[in-house]
Amino acid sequence: MTDNIYNQRIDYSKNDFLDENKLPNNPFELFKGWYEIALKKVSSDPNAMILGTVKDNKPRARVVLLKNLDEKGFTYFTNYNSAKVQETNANENASITFFWRDLERQIRIEGKVEKVSEKESDDYFMSRPEGSRIGAWASPQSTEIKSRKEIENAVEEIKNKFDGQEVTRPKNWGGLRLVPTYFEFWQGASSRLHDRIVYELLNGVWKKKRLAP
Repeated sequence: MTDNIYNQRIDYSKNDFLDENKLPNNPFELFKGWYEIALKKVSSDPNAMILGTVKDNKPRARVVLLKNLDEKGFTYFTNYNSAKVQETNANENASITFFWRDLERQIRIEGKVEKVSEKESDDYFMSRPEGSRIGAWASPQSTEIKSRKEIENAVEEIKNKFDGQEVTRPKNWGGLRLVPTYFEFWQGASSRLHDRIVYELLNGVWKKKRLAP
């Protein structure tokens, strides 16, 4: 098995080399350009991103879905009592990483996490399928439960509670936004001589540089 892992590699060759002098000065522009390509060419979940947080000086990570992008940052939605929110409440520094194997590209972003407005949370929540809205009420996310039956019973209770009514957003559920201060755009290249372009926010201005592969 170890030999098989050793030999699992590909030689990246899909893209032309990046010229940092020809890239936009604003990393949001470059992200949006790459993301538009991902929407067309990535086979599954191009908006999936790995959210990295810290708890007790130990790293934690999980996949969440990007649900909005604007000039402020990258928004995802979750239960405010979940482990990931407790972690960013204690330490607002976090990261998100997009890896698009189909494009041989990765984007790593660091920044600080903040809550979005009540209206943003309400608007997104009401766009979700009713089953997902019921699930948001029923699940005490990240807490221990005795069995799956416990959740199934909670779902039935919520269905009865909202019988004939619109399922509105619970107050412990909503959006969070990662406000970036750092981007690294990685693009695979032959012989592992990858492109790595970094944008860092310094005194309110984005500074661009290249890193060695």
